[in-house]
Amino acid sequence: MIEVGIIGGAGYTAGELIRILIGHPKVHINFVYSTSNAGNKIASVHQDLYGETNLKFSDEINSTVDVLFLCLGHGNSKAFLAENHFSSSTKIIDLSNDFRLTEDAVFENKSFVYGLPELQKEAIKNAQYIANPGCFATAIQLALLPLAKAQLLQNEVHINAVTGATGAGTSLSASTHFTWRDNNFSHYKAFSHQHLGEINQTIHQLNNKSELYFIPNRGNFSRGIFATLYTTFDGTLAEAKDLYNSFYKEAAFTQVSDEEIHLKQVVNTNKCLINLQKHNQQLLITSCIDNLLKGASGQAVQNMNLMFGLEEKEGIQLKANYF
Repeated sequence: MIEVGIIGGAGYTAGELIRILIGHPKVHINFVYSTSNAGNKIASVHQDLYGETNLKFSDEINSTVDVLFLCLGHGNSKAFLAENHFSSSTKIIDLSNDFRLTEDAVFENKSFVYGLPELQKEAIKNAQYIANPGCFATAIQLALLPLAKAQLLQNEVHINAVTGATGAGTSLSASTHFTWRDNNFSHYKAFSHQHLGEINQTIHQLNNKSELYFIPNRGNFSRGIFATLYTTFDGTLAEAKDLYNSFYKEAAFTQVSDEEIHLKQVVNTNKCLINLQKHNQQLLITSCIDNLLKGASGQAVQNMNLMFGLEEKEGIQLKANYF
């Protein structure tokens, strides 16, 4: 069994990570670290796990676990690793944005690999340290990777994506309060969202220089990301579909749908669904994921499976909450 430690166990991503791992046939959760909840039952915080586990939060760390998941706020993973040291054999998967960019990827002799399986599965298999991608970054990159790989991103890309309230985390703010979010809709961080850094990094690494214009939006639902992108494409719709189907033919969780897609098909799963349409010279690409799973914890477990030589879907074959 793979011995797992989780740091920062009280947030949404940690809750989903625990939910997946307690049902994973090759995993034993060694500890879930949370100083604010030490001694409390995990199910008292993550109430969907009532009756599923008797685990309690711990204020002690086992430095010899096989794999460590860091579910800390952005900027906190570096500080944690600077103060706490683990076995040289311990693999680390960080869910923050601390190590995603090339200039941040090496920290205290730890070299983090960007953990988007559809982009660099072989590198993930051989990695000891993984920087898990962001949620918007996952949905948008999966929408663009086939074009970028084929050097077909020649012009600007316009992106509009909406995320659920869980994308903002558990801490309350004016824009996450129910009375503000309910029956409401707004954009934020237009053209400047932090995930643009890792998206542009991937696109540029694939030798595409397209300008990305990204408008992120807040939706009045709990979870999921629905992204629409359009850019100039000289080929036919059939050629675009062939390109995408070929690129994702061996992807465990990313599929290209001939039918129009919607969020309920992916919420509670590790899937990314993509749909393509052609309007004159513009290729419209729709991409949807669950921000807490394929955009965070599900993808982290997918990466763990690859790192330990397991079947990629092990423990994360989840059904969508369709009804």
